[in-house]
Amino acid sequence: MRINTPPMGWNTWNTFATNINEQLILDSAEIMISSGLRDAGYNYIVIDDGWCLRQRGKDGRLVPDPEKFPRGIRALADDLHAMGLKLGIYSCAGNMTCGRYPGSNSYEFIDAETFAEWHIDYLKYDYCHKPIHEVGQQLYLRMATALANSGRDILFSACSWGSENTHEWIKSTGAHTWRSTPDIADNWENICNLVRMQKPLLPYNGLGCFNDMDMLVVGMNGVGHVGLTGCTETQYKTHFALWAFMGSNLMIGCDIRNMSPETKRILTCEGLIAINQDTAYCQPFSVGGSVESQNDDMEDSFVWAKLLEDGRFAIGFFNLSDSKRNMYLSLNDLALHRFCDRKLVLHDVWSGETSESVDGIFLCPTDAYDCHVFIADVVKA
Repeated sequence: MRINTPPMGWNTWNTFATNINEQLILDSAEIMISSGLRDAGYNYIVIDDGWCLRQRGKDGRLVPDPEKFPRGIRALADDLHAMGLKLGIYSCAGNMTCGRYPGSNSYEFIDAETFAEWHIDYLKYDYCHKPIHEVGQQLYLRMATALANSGRDILFSACSWGSENTHEWIKSTGAHTWRSTPDIADNWENICNLVRMQKPLLPYNGLGCFNDMDMLVVGMNGVGHVGLTGCTETQYKTHFALWAFMGSNLMIGCDIRNMSPETKRILTCEGLIAINQDTAYCQPFSVGGSVESQNDDMEDSFVWAKLLEDGRFAIGFFNLSDSKRNMYLSLNDLALHRFCDRKLVLHDVWSGETSESVDGIFLCPTDAYDCHVFIADVVKA
């Protein structure tokens, strides 16, 4: 199985942790459809930790908790498939999951076979409680091998938190996505810390094995399992833009049943989703900075570009700092020097407004915590 773009969907963990059940999944599936999230590209619903009993059955298989999932998992998968959605499930490379439910260590082939029989489409595979003498590369390779031999295409989402230098070996395992960060929290400082980790990892993010920066906290507003202080709408907007621009999985973590119009507007931004799902999947690179800094790529205010499949550029101005920055883009950094006789026509992904570069420069004042993202046409000057 090969995937060509980062997966998009909704996961139970950020808001509900192990407090999950079949009705929550079905209700959320209905909202995915009625709100337009499915049509925007979000097609996975992932059941995270806490879905099974504390002990395996006598046959060694995982047993869905009959109180939470009285019809089992297969019936739920069939319901979601009939709705045009896909079902994901959770397990762990350790002896126990993070919530101390049975892990898949030593049971990889049994569990992969079970997930295939249940018509599962996606496996999030965590890294808690692993035997100390075993290494991540072999644990993830073993489960990937089991899934590849299960008889069903199942997207394998490796969640080792970037530990043991995951980026150096993850592509050898056959995983389709890999977590590069510790767990996210609904807090601006935490989001910025995760972003700062990404620059040295950009060369390791590519087609078929996408860098997962953890699930989105857009719209959580401090409520739920990872809810802390919450963020402002501007901060949520920048958080989503960064995850989309950097090619991360887009897994919603808020309670979409109570989604505000602003949260929906952020999550369904057509231009940002198009950048995230661009099939060329080129690596972002630095193309400018802020006037206030001598460093072209400040830790907290930076300008990135990425070449898109159709020859246009995605351009992002990101200001994580607590003060306004006068940011700029240099066409020289796009390899478009003045003798190319080219300029950019930039289309704002949020407003649709159009601007142009002048004399090889584009200026973009950016407020604190805010961002501006454009899709730019390269045209004759």
